[in-house]
Amino acid sequence: METTTPTSERQLSTTKRSAILSGAMQEFLAHGYAATTMDRVAAAAKVSKATVYSHFQDKEGLFMALVQQLQEKKFQAVYGSPEGQRLQGPPRQVLHHLASTMLENIIEDKPFQAFMRLIIGESGRFPELARAFSHHTPRCFLSLLKEYLSTQSGLKLKDPEAIARIFIGSLVHYVIFQELLYAKEVVPFERERMITGLVDLIVNESV
Repeated sequence: METTTPTSERQLSTTKRSAILSGAMQEFLAHGYAATTMDRVAAAAKVSKATVYSHFQDKEGLFMALVQQLQEKKFQAVYGSPEGQRLQGPPRQVLHHLASTMLENIIEDKPFQAFMRLIIGESGRFPELARAFSHHTPRCFLSLLKEYLSTQSGLKLKDPEAIARIFIGSLVHYVIFQELLYAKEVVPFERERMITGLVDLIVNESV
């Protein structure tokens, strides 16, 4: 009789968790938050409903876990390193790279854009979902950027955290306006022009 080792059990658990999150993403995007059920997610993930509940307490917990997973993937895609990594290099180079990488990664990721639309569309009925997205997504980006700007004495910034928030907020606004609201079809604004202008506001006025 075959036995399952602790290591293989963990691997199986991780595989099932990944399948559940993938199935949840599929169902949330297809049916919205309200119409998605744990039964639907279980069917999409090809696992039992009991397995879904064993990994996630309820639908809200499943959604929160999905938000966290997406946030972690975005962080890795932009920074290319664990959260403990520090930003290094001259301000103009670092800020331009961050803005370019962040925008490229989000604009090329259509499922992530669809998820953002879902969050915005459901925020009226389920504000807790929007709060979770707003809490998790920019937090790690803001922390590292604030820390980096605080060490750049040459910039002479009075409020590094405010500048970090303005920087990230400008990028988020660009994505929402140009991509999610299709402004690029009626009032297009070139990505590189936006990035250069944003970096100039921080670097040129301070140095």
